Amino acid sequence: MKVATWNVNSLRVRLPHLIEWLHSEQPDILALQETKVEDYAFPEQPLIDAGYSSVYRGQKTYNGVALLSKSSLLNDVVSEIDGYSDPQKRFIAATISGCRIVNVYVPNGSEVGSEKFEYKLNWLDHLYSWLEHQIELYPKMLVLGDFNIAPQDFDVYDPDAWRDKVLCSLPERNAFEKILALGLSDCLREFQSSNQVFTWWDYRMNAFKRNRGLRIDHILSSRDMFNGCKDCRVDLSPRSLERPSDHAPVVAVFG
Repeated sequence: MKVATWNVNSLRVRLPHLIEWLHSEQPDILALQETKVEDYAFPEQPLIDAGYSSVYRGQKTYNGVALLSKSSLLNDVVSEIDGYSDPQKRFIAATISGCRIVNVYVPNGSEVGSEKFEYKLNWLDHLYSWLEHQIELYPKMLVLGDFNIAPQDFDVYDPDAWRDKVLCSLPERNAFEKILALGLSDCLREFQSSNQVFTWWDYRMNAFKRNRGLRIDHILSSRDMFNGCKDCRVDLSPRSLERPSDHAPVVAVFG
């Protein structure tokens, strides 16, 4: 089973890139973030034509998440974290072939100490509480998406420049470690432990060409799933296209 996550930064703009990538990469499951499209306008038919069923929750201009499945039905779909009412569309989960797939688009946080930063930490707290219960129900679980957190200095092109800034602050990293402590493995880091790899590059200042990036998109796997994980990598090719997303897909293969 090939699983991927990709912040497409507008599905309207990136749909041709997405369709092309689906044809070439053939993932079994793909989690999308920042679709930026309301549900009535979600391009369900082009994805069906490409061989994928989908579930999605979106809003105009901002946020939005979707799960695509190549051959398996998406069951037990939920689009809200239990006990947490959030008008922003940042979360969707479904069960696919016995595996619970949780797709998250964690808030950016804007600036350490701001109201948006507190919203981010609160959102992560609610996610943790929900996952703590879910992982007992679903031994096979993947939590994937754009976490807007670079877990370690090694995940940042210039740690000193980003130290204590949003995406790299200690409270955010502690929240990420707390989620991992539920029994989840950071798949990319497990397979790329000695390689500095990034998943996001600013559009400005030729950041991608200069490889001035951050690793903020993650695939986290429960122990039962990780035992069958064969590989995890970042696919840089879509980031090299004309008018790309500022993120690249992360791809993991499970036996």
